[in-house]
Amino acid sequence: MRTERSLVVLAALALALTAGCGGDGDSGNGGNGEKAPTTPETVTGSLEQIASKAECDPNIQTDADELRQGNCTTDDGKYVLVTFATDRGLREWINEAKDYGGSYLVGRKWVAVGDDKVVTALRGRLGGTVEAGSSHHSGGSGGGGGDEGHSGHHTG
Repeated sequence: MRTERSLVVLAALALALTAGCGGDGDSGNGGNGEKAPTTPETVTGSLEQIASKAECDPNIQTDADELRQGNCTTDDGKYVLVTFATDRGLREWINEAKDYGGSYLVGRKWVAVGDDKVVTALRGRLGGTVEAGSSHHSGGSGGGGGDEGHSGHHTG
């Protein structure tokens, strides 16, 4: 259902935008040229199985045939974990979500959305491929302010 997918995209966007404000910047091997550790084989399974491997007890937000979404908070930070019934559903969701920016850790029929630090940490446990969303919201484009240009996506 397209409406439901849009709501999930918005939830992921909201988390991605707020997750970037919580890091303390003192852990991991950030952007200072250090080589990242070897990435494990990409995990598969249900939302709960993947969340367990990420050391998360997911707060389930969406439980539908097409997709399942859980919000996670771990020592690494906050992120959204979404599993999909089909590969096509995953790809369509990511294609829509990328317009909102953020970092995406993508596996087979699942995606984790959070800030760069969280996605990097998760990749060390879950494997997967990191994909970046558009950054069209950064900087001042002189559009008059606010998110009014994205009306129709807001829920009460």
